[in-house]
Amino acid sequence: MKLMDETDKKQAGADNALPKMKPLRAVIIGAGHRSMLYASYSQSHTDELLIVGVVEPDDVRRQIVIDTYKLPPEHAYASIEQLVAGPRLADIAFNGTMDHLHVQTTLPLLEAGYDVLLEKPIGVSEQEVRELLEAANRLERKVMICHELRYAPFYAAIRERLLKGTIGQVINMQFAENVSYHHIASAYVRGKWNSAKHGGSSMLMAKCCHDLDLMVWMKAGIQPKRVSSMGGRMYFREEQKPEGAGTRCLLDCPHVDSCSYSAKEMYLERNLWGAYVWHGIEHVSMNPTREQKLESLRTDNPYGRCVWVSDNDVVDHQAVVVEFADGCTGTFSLNGNTAKPCRRLHLVGTLGEIEGNLEDGSFTIRHFELSAPHGYREEQVQVDVTDNMHGGGDMRLVSDFLRVIRGEQPSISTTTLADSVNGHFVGFAADRSRTEQKWVHL
Repeated sequence: MKLMDETDKKQAGADNALPKMKPLRAVIIGAGHRSMLYASYSQSHTDELLIVGVVEPDDVRRQIVIDTYKLPPEHAYASIEQLVAGPRLADIAFNGTMDHLHVQTTLPLLEAGYDVLLEKPIGVSEQEVRELLEAANRLERKVMICHELRYAPFYAAIRERLLKGTIGQVINMQFAENVSYHHIASAYVRGKWNSAKHGGSSMLMAKCCHDLDLMVWMKAGIQPKRVSSMGGRMYFREEQKPEGAGTRCLLDCPHVDSCSYSAKEMYLERNLWGAYVWHGIEHVSMNPTREQKLESLRTDNPYGRCVWVSDNDVVDHQAVVVEFADGCTGTFSLNGNTAKPCRRLHLVGTLGEIEGNLEDGSFTIRHFELSAPHGYREEQVQVDVTDNMHGGGDMRLVSDFLRVIRGEQPSISTTTLADSVNGHFVGFAADRSRTEQKWVHL
């Protein structure tokens, strides 16, 4: 199977001379960054997708969607209950709510007849995930999980090579996600994913269920057998605080102009992570001034806190080891607080190996050859990497979801919900292994 990009899809449509189809109607569930990104596909593909409604409890964000998509006020709801109480408004729903709300908001959508594109993680526990799987099967509804990295040309091309047997049987896989210092500080120390209690998920599941999904996907058809994991919160804790540091960067800290984690430098001077940082003062002004931002960081904005004096309790590093039913082993390393953010993989097979970094836009295939320099030959494979997030996978994911709903040929990256859950089960087992300090059998 071949990964279909936008050009492929349009050409296929032209070749087959298919009759023009009506655009699928969609409702946004939770008007946060992810849902709004998926919905934006409709702005450049009006023939495929039409946004017709929104469910969002926040008045300001709800109004943004109304204005953006010219929705009638009666199609804007404050709760899922209000949406499903009436006739079915759309064909599909983009669910981008917070982790702990994913399953409880998706179940009523399925009951009401919607197919759903659901942001990862699927749920916050194995029990939740199994409940959703059972409901989707019983109601015969389609649920696709937002594992966008499967759709990135980098990973899709590697999966194609594995299916062709390019490196033979895969016997070892090494994956790593390197999370930058400003990303981990913003999202997982100061931000809304800094605690399983607040965000609903561990850092492994909130940030890296992508990577665990990729590992299981590369071995599709071979079940993971057992999992071991270790890690913890080693650096972002009060005893690591620099001497004399305060509690808030712009309130009482003498290191505000020199600290690598300075809220002033990150969020004001460099304008990083603004979609998260300024959400709390949107009600003051949709376009807050610099003075309003300064006052917010000095007082009640959680992103103004010292990274060593926060209420975070998630790990800042974690290692995972997985054994598969055929004896293959896989390792995943979550490395928080790196200088350079990147995702790496190294797959070793019986006939060769594949190695690369997502952000480089290329990977290397090596094969045995005694007559070659160093005893092996190499092939460099270039892949298209766009400027959008997840290596160009976001919009390809939406396009593929729409194809699936229309009953057309899905891409190589598509899997059923029943397959998508396996990477999550590995993640839940890893967190259990880390806390209980033992192997967990699946």
